[in-house]
Amino acid sequence: MNKPERRRQLIAALEEQAAVWVAQLLQGQPYDPPPGPQAAQVLDWLATTLLPRLRQTPQEITHLLRGLAGEYVPSGPAGAPSRGRPEVLPTGRNFYGVDVRAIPTEMAWQVGQQAAQAVIERYTQDHGEYPRTLALSIWGTATIRNGGEDFAEALALLGVRPVWAGPSRRVVDWEILPLRYLGRPRVDVTLRVSGFFRDSFPHLLDLFSQAVRAVAALEESPQDNPLVAQIPHDQQVLQDQGLPPDHAYIRVFGPKPGSYGAGLQGLIAAGNWETPADLATAFLNWSAYAYTDSEWGTVAPAALRQRLQTTQIVLHNQDNREHDILDSDDYYQFQGGLTVAIRALTGQTPVVYHGDHARPTAIRIRTLQEELRRVYRTRVVNPKWIQAMMRHGYKGAFELAATVDYFFAYDATTGLGDDGIYAGIARAYLLDPAVRRFLTQTNPWALWSMAERLWEAHQRGLWQQADPALLDQLRQLIHTTEALIEAGAPIVQSSPAVPEDCRVCPDNR
Repeated sequence: MNKPERRRQLIAALEEQAAVWVAQLLQGQPYDPPPGPQAAQVLDWLATTLLPRLRQTPQEITHLLRGLAGEYVPSGPAGAPSRGRPEVLPTGRNFYGVDVRAIPTEMAWQVGQQAAQAVIERYTQDHGEYPRTLALSIWGTATIRNGGEDFAEALALLGVRPVWAGPSRRVVDWEILPLRYLGRPRVDVTLRVSGFFRDSFPHLLDLFSQAVRAVAALEESPQDNPLVAQIPHDQQVLQDQGLPPDHAYIRVFGPKPGSYGAGLQGLIAAGNWETPADLATAFLNWSAYAYTDSEWGTVAPAALRQRLQTTQIVLHNQDNREHDILDSDDYYQFQGGLTVAIRALTGQTPVVYHGDHARPTAIRIRTLQEELRRVYRTRVVNPKWIQAMMRHGYKGAFELAATVDYFFAYDATTGLGDDGIYAGIARAYLLDPAVRRFLTQTNPWALWSMAERLWEAHQRGLWQQADPALLDQLRQLIHTTEALIEAGAPIVQSSPAVPEDCRVCPDNR
């Protein structure tokens, strides 16, 4: 038996025994077999700290009713208990943000290191060499939830470690990790931050900028430290354009001070674009504001273009399973925006990775195509999910249409969508008799929107190998639905019962 297999068996045995002990704890039974000192300490913490807090979670309803009545609701910190934040429990309190001076937390640093190593290993396996440049999008909500894992990953890629001090474990400094400790070259990281992250964590932007300057000043070879060669080159390019050479150090970009987003949602929704270059222009215009220890919201489009022209990897991470990349427009705006901008500047599609951090102990790095296919299989055409949306009437139909829009937008910005997904969505959402009847009765506008979006995908060359017969059905559906809407047919606003002949229902498939 090889070592990896032996390790998996040991982990499985430990998890099985831990489950037995937890069950005995919940039932008030003595532990059998008796745990060792370390396991006993953990079980004692579970019994005296975690379990009492978990048992208070039914207070969520009580506190909600009190809040609606204008009464006092106890306060508590925000975050995710599953990310090493037991102090968040019990839930249902009037939560506040985090101590920004403690970001990234020590646990977030552990996850960030693992994530950095996972990205490097995946790229090395795929391309046979170490990555040199990477663009990472960071959001404020995720930072509050997980304690700053994305920012910690950026530091780890660069080869910089936070320094914590005091009982509150606040970040008081940072230190550069030597190459012999890293065991690999450093990675030149560019951050595209959200407006909320910019407003909530300005000190982290200062910290990262200072770290970039310090790493660039190291006496290391360009092979081990890409910044050593890149920054002097960029300084010369900017100087030749009559721009400040100091902008070569900029590695943090975001929207204009006071604004939020990435500028793509309106264009995609209205179809107000002709080529991907239009989308790239919008993203670059919205993202060309620099945030450093000396610059705050300075317009620096040339610096952003320099950074993206050399970027090999576009990365976005997700720290939970409550969402996926096809249920929000933010994912395609940030990750897709970076990708389409790089394609417009270089003529090539960068490597686009999705970091799955839902299980911090088992981080997975997938290509965007792999993640899109995974979401397509597990949710988008999952009969159970479609059936659940059908129970929600008008809003459920809207969720189906939104999923189509977000997949279309991801394909428009990255060019990484599959023809098979378009066809699968058309058959599952529009051509299934039961689902189509549900849409017609509850939300014909969603039905028309999905048909139009799929037709637009074909017209724009995104859905290239479409079945002509399927396209004819879509064309007829568009005309039929338009006539229905114009006729002002009555719409059923309540949630209809799922028809017995529903082909997407698990019992009838």
